Amino acid sequence: MNAWPDTDGRTIARYLGQLRLRCSTSPIYYRQALRTFQEVVIRDQRTPGQLGREVLETWLRECAMHWPMATLLHRARIVNRFLDFLVGEALIVSNPIADLRAEYHAKSDKAIVRSLLAPDPDQALEALRQFPPFGSVLGDLMRNHIALMQARGYRYQTQARWFWRFDRFLQAHPELAGESVSIMLQHWAAARSTANHAAECEKLARALAKAHHHLDPSTKPRRPDPRPAQQVARHWRRPYIYSPEEVRRLLDIALTYPSPRSPLRPISLYTMLVLTYCAGLRLGELARLNLADIDLQVGTITIRETKFFKSRILPLADSALSALREYLEVRRKAKMPQSPESGLFWHDQGNARYTSHSIAWGLVDILRRAGIKPPRGKTGPRIHDLRHSFVVNRILQWYRAGINPQEKLPFLATYLGHRDIHSTLVYITVTQEILQEANERFRTFGAHCLQVSEAVQP
Repeated sequence: MNAWPDTDGRTIARYLGQLRLRCSTSPIYYRQALRTFQEVVIRDQRTPGQLGREVLETWLRECAMHWPMATLLHRARIVNRFLDFLVGEALIVSNPIADLRAEYHAKSDKAIVRSLLAPDPDQALEALRQFPPFGSVLGDLMRNHIALMQARGYRYQTQARWFWRFDRFLQAHPELAGESVSIMLQHWAAARSTANHAAECEKLARALAKAHHHLDPSTKPRRPDPRPAQQVARHWRRPYIYSPEEVRRLLDIALTYPSPRSPLRPISLYTMLVLTYCAGLRLGELARLNLADIDLQVGTITIRETKFFKSRILPLADSALSALREYLEVRRKAKMPQSPESGLFWHDQGNARYTSHSIAWGLVDILRRAGIKPPRGKTGPRIHDLRHSFVVNRILQWYRAGINPQEKLPFLATYLGHRDIHSTLVYITVTQEILQEANERFRTFGAHCLQVSEAVQP
């Protein structure tokens, strides 16, 4: 066999012959991509059998002038698999895409291709660099502390993310390896000037001090500094309370969501919105729901092992139960898994349950389509604000029914899965409707207590 590249195309033909492509037009596109790549290799390759990054980069930039980005990424994936085939056949030494991915510890081949197309490929590749977890000078300390706290029954997930980000920073700055922990933290705090980062640095410093204390009890724990958290609290964004018209628009968009490859997705997104707005469920709680957690006969839904390891059984409104019945019927007709342990929200295309990230992506996209959230960025209303809206609407209903909301706060805290009413108070946002109802209640009941004539308005 001739060494690759071969001008007669036998290697390409042999490769396509073993792929078993289902679509009749696929071999045409595959052959086009591979031939254009081989032409660049024949023209620019310097060392036989050795493909470098330069040849790959040249091919990508030449193709970028004729193909859109989506097509180019697909063609690059074809070439990448072909290069793996050539390596297996000993026709080339290595795959340059695989080499770059291993060098920079990138998460995907697509990220490598995008970086090579960037104006400054070296800078883009460096931004992809992934370090091994807990490979810094403090890596063992942080890893052992996380394992200790989780063994004691704590989830310790948020703190683990703090440690992971700090570990990456230390690996990116090896010159800090010989410095004290306080100096490392000072450089980490100076890396970003945001208030959230300052608060995270303060919490990280306390967690590191606790880790050192567990290792050496003679070391003193670090006294907390409340100033960074207070600065974050001053800039805390006020929750967005959705109007009934906006919720209706979101539900309509969900039912008509364009999804030709996943026909179950529109009604799935619709049901997610209903449960979020009518029951105040978190995104993670939606993702963890199983079929066994739904009891349509009793009209309840069971939320298991949620935040703070709390489980609860929630009664649902008739509108939510009606939406669930319709969804379950459509889900059954779509021949989704019917075992009690299978996920309630099942992705018919991916053949797996929806994750909290996929749920968030779909619902945020609905917010953008409705014009409630800007097309890009994290600004604007959040999905979690539907939970705030649920609390506000519930308090408003109590006011209108003549019920004192303060007496119902413990029940509302239990319904939301909070440890106490102090967490629930964070969700209470004073709207104009609540203020009017509160003023009316004060006029009706408070005037007698203050011995003020009902005709005198405060």
